[in-house]
Amino acid sequence: MSPRNRRPSLLSTITDKALALPPATTEARVTRDLAVPMADGVVLLGDLHQPVGQVAAGPVVLIRLPYGRAGLSGHLHGRTLARRGLQVFIQSTRGTFGSGGHFRPMTAEHDDGLVTLAWVREQPWCDGRVATIGGSYYGHTQWALAPYADPPLECSSLHVTASRFTATFYEGGAPSIRQALGWSANIGLQERRNPLTGLLATPLDNRKIDRALRRLPLQAADAVVTGAPVEFWRDFVAHGEPGDGFWQVANHDEADLTRMPPVTMVSGWWDLFIRDQLHDYAALRAAGIDARIRVGPWIHGEPAEMKAIVQSDIEWLGHHLLGGPAPQGAPVQVTLLGTDTWLEFESWPPPGLEDLTLHLLPRGGLGDAPASGGDARATGEVASALTSSFTYDPVDPTPTAGGPLLSPPGKQADQSAIESRSDVLVFTGQPLPADLDIVGSTRAQVHIRSELPFADVHVRLCDVDEKGVSRNIVDGIRRVDPRTMEAPDLMPADDGSVRIDLELFPTAYRVRQGHRLRVQIAGGAFPRFARNHGTGEPFGTATALRRNRIEILHDESHPSGVVI
Repeated sequence: MSPRNRRPSLLSTITDKALALPPATTEARVTRDLAVPMADGVVLLGDLHQPVGQVAAGPVVLIRLPYGRAGLSGHLHGRTLARRGLQVFIQSTRGTFGSGGHFRPMTAEHDDGLVTLAWVREQPWCDGRVATIGGSYYGHTQWALAPYADPPLECSSLHVTASRFTATFYEGGAPSIRQALGWSANIGLQERRNPLTGLLATPLDNRKIDRALRRLPLQAADAVVTGAPVEFWRDFVAHGEPGDGFWQVANHDEADLTRMPPVTMVSGWWDLFIRDQLHDYAALRAAGIDARIRVGPWIHGEPAEMKAIVQSDIEWLGHHLLGGPAPQGAPVQVTLLGTDTWLEFESWPPPGLEDLTLHLLPRGGLGDAPASGGDARATGEVASALTSSFTYDPVDPTPTAGGPLLSPPGKQADQSAIESRSDVLVFTGQPLPADLDIVGSTRAQVHIRSELPFADVHVRLCDVDEKGVSRNIVDGIRRVDPRTMEAPDLMPADDGSVRIDLELFPTAYRVRQGHRLRVQIAGGAFPRFARNHGTGEPFGTATALRRNRIEILHDESHPSGVVI
């Protein structure tokens, strides 16, 4: 198809101003529906955005995504970059927006990506240099390609994504059902909607999702929301049990990172991928890769995060493909939540930081040392004081509020309703004598004794202000299952207890003078995570529900607490 020249549109003018972009150097033209044959004969379609007047072959920015080429993604990435001197080839992944084949997320991106890369390099408009950009799922398509490209890519922009799918969607072994069904609804409905807004969940969608997740079994929740099965959801619920290797094709954390090109990243402290994205950043730097990351006060896909992404792409691609200036400042730039300050570091986690352990104490306190008297000689009265217990009932699962999510509402939220429940333990420290900055990784060590062999432990660190309002800072979850008891973060003891070493989310957060730190412990966080049925049945088909009494031990022999 012949290219169409594009004059500057009102949308381009608004976009440039809203995103505070550098001036365009030219206008864009687009050639639609270029056909790329895959190894199995399936044909995928792509659009080529080029600067007007470009004649000679040049570098190409490759984007592979399932969200459509003509809508918001095509405008933000294709036209915006072409107007700044870059060629951009945007391809719809198989089974989406005109591309042939069947869309089964995560399963074909490695092979299709390599074939597409080879095809792009063979085109007369490409000089052999190819870069990739994108976030979320089209960050995943980059991870499926970049470590395996031969010759290597020129650079990559891996935003709001992570190399290991299972770490995000089965966090600590607990299925992230709200994230998974929300995304399933998006992709299941997007081609029935306006191309500019089809990816955005509506309030009605969110209400449908929450209602669907309360029904059992969960297997058909996708049809409740979208009116038809969505393959990603069906795979998600069918392949979430310990030992199931179905999703290994979606994990790229064990790839040879020394083959990666220079990488830039943007994410947010409230983005669902942030914990694993920071792991990826540290691994890239350890492999000797030139990598940068910028983390703001954002949730997944919010406008301010998108602004930072587009600005980063223009600068990164301009440097590596067009000979522009290199990015300035330290390679790690993060906002300090609770302030207007940005911190800069040479590495992550930042070196030279001191750990502070918040030990759980009797009667709901926090201290700098574990409670004493918990050995075998302790009296029954003392031993009782050195344990706390709650009963988790999956019929009325412990709810969640705030946190790192795929879509709003997330971020910080008032925890009062959660902390007033009988199935949530609360441990609160003394008012802080001075501001306290929590920067880096956070973790918990919790000793539990569970009546049932199947249990979840959810830990949340909170900031309690002078008025007593508690708001979440970081959290994490671990599913305890007899089939995974040999995992290094689960340590059974002879007394029937299990020590859980639980990774919480990272942060950079200021707790103000006079505020108090608080630790919540519960048996779940619904509907962010699937309820633990207490039966060991597959979560997608389970319908039986069993109550479970869980003890938290916090004495010298079982020093439970949170490390910040």
